[in-house]
Amino acid sequence: MSEKLFKVIIIGDPTVGKTSFVQRYVQDSFKRDYKGTVGVDFALKIIKWSENQTVKLQLWDIAVNCLFTITGQERFAWMTRVYFKDANGCVIMFDLNNKNSFLNTLKWKKDVESKCTLPDGSPIPCMLLANKCDAPAREVEQMEIEDFYKENNFIGWTETSAKSGIMVHDSMRFLVETMLRQSDGCKIETNDNSFNLKSTAPEKSSCGC
Repeated sequence: MSEKLFKVIIIGDPTVGKTSFVQRYVQDSFKRDYKGTVGVDFALKIIKWSENQTVKLQLWDIAVNCLFTITGQERFAWMTRVYFKDANGCVIMFDLNNKNSFLNTLKWKKDVESKCTLPDGSPIPCMLLANKCDAPAREVEQMEIEDFYKENNFIGWTETSAKSGIMVHDSMRFLVETMLRQSDGCKIETNDNSFNLKSTAPEKSSCGC
């Protein structure tokens, strides 16, 4: 049986749900008491992808204070370069109820692209996740996200809920499929038909895709 090892970094503004997303994906659990990540948290997910292949995911949940800090800016910039090193894929997350966290995803993506590339020099695949889709209100509409993801070359996007588990496993499966193709030397297309992450109901907010 062959084995693939991928490093995935999980980034985004504070309180968007990164740690809860990782806990839901790895442990299938949700904790209501929030404790901010200090530095970086690690998790391992082992997937039996097929009868003859296993995928191991190293998930790096990186705290926001390692990127956007006023004092000690150079030191923290160096830290993120270490954290991003050798990453095979990236999840950039925002809170649907926080417009600023959505706008800041572009800063996160540019920071990743400036510090981390694939062996051939191309950008690592970045997936955009709109978390907390089960909340009653929102500040970011689906068509706005749709246009944003296309303009900024994310491999895909979807709404998720770490609380209820909506699209958590499906979104990560899409990222793993992309990284597997990348590791096999296949060209990564931005609009992939094997699994459509894009939302299809712009006129009415929903958690589905």
